[in-house]
Amino acid sequence: MIKTATFLLLLIGGSLRASTTIAIVHFSDYHSHALPFYVEGGERGGLARAIGFLERAKRRGALVFNGGDMMNRGAPAWSDRYRCAEWPWFNGIVDAMAFGNHDADYGKDDWNRCRSAVAYPILSANTTGFERYRVFVRHGIRIGVFAIAGSDFPKLVTNAQFAYSDPIASARDVVDTLRNREHADAVVMIGHEHAQDDYKLASAVPGIDVILGTHTHLKRELTRIPGTQTWFISPYQYLAYVSEVELTFQKHKLASVRGRLVPIDASVKPDAKIAGRVGAMQRDLERDPVYRDLFVPIARLRRPMELDSVARFTLEAMRDAAHADAALSTTSSFRQPLPSGTIDLETLRAALPYDNEIVVGQMRGDKLQALLERANTADPASDARAFAIAPPQIDDARTYTVAVTDYMSGVSAAYRDLFEGVKWTSSGARVRSEVRKRLAAQWPSAP
Repeated sequence: MIKTATFLLLLIGGSLRASTTIAIVHFSDYHSHALPFYVEGGERGGLARAIGFLERAKRRGALVFNGGDMMNRGAPAWSDRYRCAEWPWFNGIVDAMAFGNHDADYGKDDWNRCRSAVAYPILSANTTGFERYRVFVRHGIRIGVFAIAGSDFPKLVTNAQFAYSDPIASARDVVDTLRNREHADAVVMIGHEHAQDDYKLASAVPGIDVILGTHTHLKRELTRIPGTQTWFISPYQYLAYVSEVELTFQKHKLASVRGRLVPIDASVKPDAKIAGRVGAMQRDLERDPVYRDLFVPIARLRRPMELDSVARFTLEAMRDAAHADAALSTTSSFRQPLPSGTIDLETLRAALPYDNEIVVGQMRGDKLQALLERANTADPASDARAFAIAPPQIDDARTYTVAVTDYMSGVSAAYRDLFEGVKWTSSGARVRSEVRKRLAAQWPSAP
């Protein structure tokens, strides 16, 4: 852990010694979560707390980066009501932002309006119309920063027309530019692709010192990517954590990298002005006739449902609605646990932000067994990781009815080989609606 006193001393005194330490702070995948929320058995996040923390880091001289995905169409309601209202609140704090796949959720006109509201550059080295990189100089040290749009952007970004080039080839070109033409002393990538792709990128493109993880919503402390000289850290999601990294240089040579994840919890002093603004906007949101039904109670939980329990509850609802033998959904479909007490639709939407359709297909037992094995053993950082429920015994020769989300069957590439030849048909049901009905049916004594 980096002690606060040491952190301050290094920032203030780094340039006075033979070594120089540059602090970097990074957050990502905010997804319009302006309010604190329940996770990991307690409360995390909150825009006012996060901005308070970032402001103090900025005053100490840190570079502050945003990994993108600042909003999320459809859930939470804050995103649909306010779009990018808070983006300019980071002016003077954020040094650069990565273009995230959700940042253009409302179409190109809205995107252009949002982009024009911010003073900091938005980077994407392989997307047309964006700056490829920026170089920041601190105490004579040159930090080259770039971002990448992941290989899934062409499928995910459908409301605005952008052209993308190959992520690895683009990264190789920009790293070469930063190293050999810009003479960067360190190269940092700030997003925006899945963690497994970040790892592949580090192996394919030497010269990246630090990758600040995004997109997978992965919580991972600072680690060296195996077989490379690249460090990786990822701050989870929704401002629950912020990444804090220190780069120490001997003259202009990077000598060491240290880092930690900082929880944004009740111990973090909020920015009072931002807290007042968020509170007033939330009250307006809850009174708005378009959105107020989202805040009407739909169930009550005696105890919290942690993420695994939310997933199982959801899969049971999917299986029963589709009259299936087994049900699966990628872990990316489940974003938050459910707290104890009153649950409204907005809280449920936070747990299941994507209104996926349930689709049904027929699979032989041997294929289903392979599907379950991949779902259960894939790296948590991979899009292949999924929650699943199935019969305890599977007959390889028998045909089973399998329910999955339309995202898993049609967008995710992780199961394309196992789904070859499977004809998926609509069940006529949607995941969130079935979960809502199942919760409401157990009112007021849901688990």
